[in-house]
Amino acid sequence: MRRISRLLAVVPAIVLTMGMAAPSVRSVPLPDDFSPEGIVAGTGRTVYVGSLRDGDIYRADLRTGKGATFIDAPAGRVAGGMKFDQAHHRLWVAGGPTGHAYVYDTRNGKPLADLALGTAGASLINDVALTKDAAYFTDSFNPVIYKVRIGHHGEIGSARAIALSGPAATIVPGGFNLNGIAAANGRLIVDHTDLGKLMTINPGTGSSREVTVTGGALSAGSLDGILLRGNKLYVVENFAERLVTLKLSHDLRTARIVATVTDADVKGAFRIPTAVAEQNGKLALVNARFDVGLPPPLGTGVPPGTDYNVVVLNK
Repeated sequence: MRRISRLLAVVPAIVLTMGMAAPSVRSVPLPDDFSPEGIVAGTGRTVYVGSLRDGDIYRADLRTGKGATFIDAPAGRVAGGMKFDQAHHRLWVAGGPTGHAYVYDTRNGKPLADLALGTAGASLINDVALTKDAAYFTDSFNPVIYKVRIGHHGEIGSARAIALSGPAATIVPGGFNLNGIAAANGRLIVDHTDLGKLMTINPGTGSSREVTVTGGALSAGSLDGILLRGNKLYVVENFAERLVTLKLSHDLRTARIVATVTDADVKGAFRIPTAVAEQNGKLALVNARFDVGLPPPLGTGVPPGTDYNVVVLNK
């Protein structure tokens, strides 16, 4: 965890917004001491936020700001990146340092599956992308992705590791590697935290190539959650405290930065954001507050009474 200790000393970067008016901002509170990391939009006005501390899932109404703990996760779980499967009423959750992934029923919060992917302590299952027939997970410590097959009727299959080759297989010792993931045009798009790069992966072979970024640069050491909407890719930069919007080429070989929202643009509302969701035309970023600490085993703990929130932006 040397990388986390080093990141906690980083001062957030301030970069000018590129050609766009500052968005209007409001806050949705989360429970004190929640230690959030991932966020995903559900049906209606709902968003789900997961806890690194105990794996609980908080459900909130993005318009009213009201919410409550929806899933009281079994002991020992962690919630990282998440995806919502509306067709099957499921929430897929990356289990971080547990080496596992979890699936829950969004109708009643009941656990549906506990999937062993990597090795506890030696793996960091960071984020998940869904296609019609599979779920794919990143591992920030190892040069693999994990595939869980989804059957024609929604059956959850077993997991297998897919070895990576090319730039996505780059492992920075003691650091964070692959992080956010999305599915597009038969390929997977990932970001590499320490390298500050975007890449695509062939999910059948594990081969990868770098996406050429123009119109500016992404922040090495800060890339975190991503959100794909059509040809628009949102990239959250945690310690740089930016939300970067890129326009992808059809073949996914290039991406152009078209907008950037900085902490200055939102008047200091970003407090180490880690993930973004879109709900009813609004973007919601969860503030993880990694600058004040992380819960074990990722860190030594967070001061009691630490407050957390979701920042809602009008696009």
